[in-house]
Amino acid sequence: MEGTALLGRLSWQVGEVIATHAETTRTRSITFAIASWRGHRAGQHVDVRLTAEDGYQVERSYSIASPPEDGHRITLTVERIDDGEVSPYLVDELRVGDRLELRGPIGGHFVWEAQLGGPLLLVAGGSGIAPLMAMLRHRAAARSAVPARLLYSARSYEEVVYRDELARIGNDGSGLETIYTLTRSQPADWTGYRRRIDTEMLREVAWPRDRRPQTFICGGTEFVEAAAASLVALGHEPARIKTERFGPTGGT
Repeated sequence: MEGTALLGRLSWQVGEVIATHAETTRTRSITFAIASWRGHRAGQHVDVRLTAEDGYQVERSYSIASPPEDGHRITLTVERIDDGEVSPYLVDELRVGDRLELRGPIGGHFVWEAQLGGPLLLVAGGSGIAPLMAMLRHRAAARSAVPARLLYSARSYEEVVYRDELARIGNDGSGLETIYTLTRSQPADWTGYRRRIDTEMLREVAWPRDRRPQTFICGGTEFVEAAAASLVALGHEPARIKTERFGPTGGT
């Protein structure tokens, strides 16, 4: 009920597209300028509403991928779902100068701020990397030295979103470790994991439970539930494991 009441107090705002960037062949980052934006916390999301000429409206939720430090700009990273009502338009047709209605920020459970400390364990499945990237970008902007590990599962290397930026952050000496697992195809010289995330992988990758990491998991429902259950089985505290799921529409 608290979340419903908060949503009721939020009003729709107009965001203007000021930049777009193709992350993969199916995934696009879209940056909006919103004059009335009051800021957000890393991990929150927004609702996006499209209105057709005949008045038909459709809404979807997307995680904010940009850090709070971006001020009146927010970036959404959207994966095209071929039979979706919203994502094909956002990925293939939206142009700089277009305007959309957005409502948010929404959510207060799946958030991280540098002052909360760590160590930080981030577990992403596919486009579930978006809110975790907001945390990593916030960590970088805040010049935080909190140790961080990202375990990222993708179907192939070509479908890894933000791969160049993640490589750059991983080489800047800030203490971020990124571990990939590619579940369907791998480059010929691949030496990393080649399977879905499981208990044994998390045993090898996760921070020791006595370090009490702050853990954030985002991806499809089955992915999230399996990863969370594995961490609990390994002795991690359920209260320190935060999860965010998205459904077949591609929203979070």
